[in-house]
This record gives sequence, C-alpha cells and structure tokens, in this order.
Amino acid sequence: MKLQPVIGDDPREVLRAVRSALHGAGPALALGAVASLPTDVPAGTAVVVATSGSTGIPKSVALGRDALTSSALATADRIGEGAWLLALPASYVAGMQVLVRSIVADREPAIMSGSFTPQGFAAASLMMVSTDRGERIPTYTSLVPAQLAKLLEAAEHDNAVRAALRSFEAILIGGQSLPAVMRERAEAAQVRIVRTYGSTETSGGCVYDGSPLRGVALRVEQGEVQVAGPPLADGYLGNDELTQRTFVRDQNGTRWYRTGDAGLIEDGVLRIHGRIDNVIVSGGLNISLDRVEHAVRSITGLHGAVVVAVDDEKWGEASVVVAARGESLRRSEAVQLQEARNVVAEQLGAHARPTRLVLVDELPTLPSGKPDREAIRRAVDALR
Repeated sequence: MKLQPVIGDDPREVLRAVRSALHGAGPALALGAVASLPTDVPAGTAVVVATSGSTGIPKSVALGRDALTSSALATADRIGEGAWLLALPASYVAGMQVLVRSIVADREPAIMSGSFTPQGFAAASLMMVSTDRGERIPTYTSLVPAQLAKLLEAAEHDNAVRAALRSFEAILIGGQSLPAVMRERAEAAQVRIVRTYGSTETSGGCVYDGSPLRGVALRVEQGEVQVAGPPLADGYLGNDELTQRTFVRDQNGTRWYRTGDAGLIEDGVLRIHGRIDNVIVSGGLNISLDRVEHAVRSITGLHGAVVVAVDDEKWGEASVVVAARGESLRRSEAVQLQEARNVVAEQLGAHARPTRLVLVDELPTLPSGKPDREAIRRAVDALR
C-alpha cells in the first residue's frame, strides 16, 4: 500500500483523505512531522501519525483501519452517537479521531477555522444545534486542558461561551492531566466533561474517566501501565527495534503496549501517577516531576504550570515551576513559590520542593496544544 503525505493542516483536506483511507479506496496518509518514511506501508494501514514530540524526537506511529474504527465505535458505545466539532489540529491523533468518529457515524463534522478562541468555539458550537425527527442530535467535541481553561474563564462573563459549553453531551479532555480544580470548575459550570487517557499508539483515548473502553484491557507490570485491545497501533514505521520493545506479547499471545506511564488500578479504575522516565535524582533521592507538577497545579494561579528539571550545583538536579502570568499577578512571585514549596512538601516531602518559579507571558505549546516541555526547559536554562 502506498503512503501519501498530507501537505499542510487543512482539516477538510485531512477529512477527505482519512475517509478515503478508511474505506480502502485511497493511499495511507502521513500526518504531522513525519519524515524519511518509506513510500510503501503494510496492507491495512490507514494513517501514519507523528507523536507530539513533547519530550523527544517524534515517532511515526502506523494505525490500521480496524484500530481506528474500533476506537470510534467504542467511544460511541460509551458516550453515545451524534455530531462532532473539530477544535484540535487534524494532524494529531485526538483531532483526527474526531474526523474518524464523524466518518463512522456518517455525519459531517463541524470544523473550527483559524486559531482557537472562546468566541470562535461558541459560534461553531451553537451552529451545530439540529434535530432529527423532532429529537435533538447530541453534540460532542474533544479539547486539551488549556483550551478548556480558556473557555471556562470566558464563560464567566460571556453568555454565548457558557451556553456553548453546556450544549455538548460530552466534552472529551485529554492530551495531559486535568487539574482537579479545573474539573471542579467545569462541574460547577454544568459542563459535562470526560477525562480520557491514551496516546497515538492506542488510536487516541482508550480509557474514559479511569475505565477502559469496550474491548480494551489494562494491566500494571512493575509499576508501568500497559494496554491491550483492538485500538493498538501496528507499531513504529521504519523502527522494528522500537516496535518490538514497546509492543510485547504475553504467554497467551496477547499483545500489550507499554505506555511508559506509572500508575495503578484500584477497584477497576486506572490512576496515572506520571511518566516513569520523568524522574530526577536530587540529593540522591528520586523525585517524580509529574507528581510535583500535579501538586503545584492545585494552587490558584498555577493551574496550567509546567515543572521542568535543571542542573543544580548543590543537589545535582532540581525542579523549576514555569507558569504564565495572569492570575499569578495577584500575588507576588515569592509568595506563590512558597505556596508551591509548602504544597509539594506536604504531599511528597521536603526533598521534592521546587527551587524556583519562573513567570512568562505565555507558555510555548506544540501544535497538538500540549506544553512544549523541551522549549520550556531550554528557556529556563537560558535564564541561568
């Protein structure tokens, strides 16, 4: 099967190409920052998607037609069928899956044009309202936490944005962890959100509110979360060694994806603690930066903060909190740093306390909407 790159990020072009690939009529698609790929791919491949590359070099993930379709059907089985709004880049898996779900449901998706703004989101959302035989057609969308934060902020003084948020039967939130305070804020605003967990390798979100979708299995091996089921990718195109290391089979022949995430399953509910490899050694003690970040994000004004590692003459490595100005201006930088250190010490111990707080005008993000952690780390390094 031939592999055809999609030039640019026109969602309508991606929609046409994905529809053709899913139906088996067109070539497989290369989406995102994929480079130096073979022109031929295994039969059944629908899309090759570049991972976001938030902490390293992007990888080219090969997704089959069956994997994408099964993911879309499992989502409909969990939250219902209806019309979808695309508010994310179509070249990343979360945005592309909005298109796939629309194709599987045989409905044209609504598509936001231009950069993401609360007003643009409201206009696109409210235009989706329609009925079928007198029954309102449910609407859905998928967002990252940064988008949800903007919308909730705008909804406090913009009735159209508030009505748009409330109009959705469900809003999937993924891409990164959702701070508890933001979830509570959404609930107070009567916004129906669903927290999703997954990756490009699982065709997007495969665990909703801690519970796996139909057909998906979870296990934790030596502290690492692993996923099995129909939505799994075929592997990494052009990298057999990484594919074999990441996708493993157990003694029964079941194929598992090693996520690299630390977590546990309690009463059937998956709880993620962060990346296994996002750990520093400070003063001889291991510190999970993800857990530090989770604690810091509970503080007003730091809900979207990112925690990165820096070299430290005394401790070897240390953590730095980086946050956008805004709410942060209401209290001094020193006060907020002390609040962050106190919360982290209480939850994780004094050894895990961040050493600095850096305020910036705007946090750099990847096209997927996730924080560009590597760019943030380099910027902090440059300040030293």
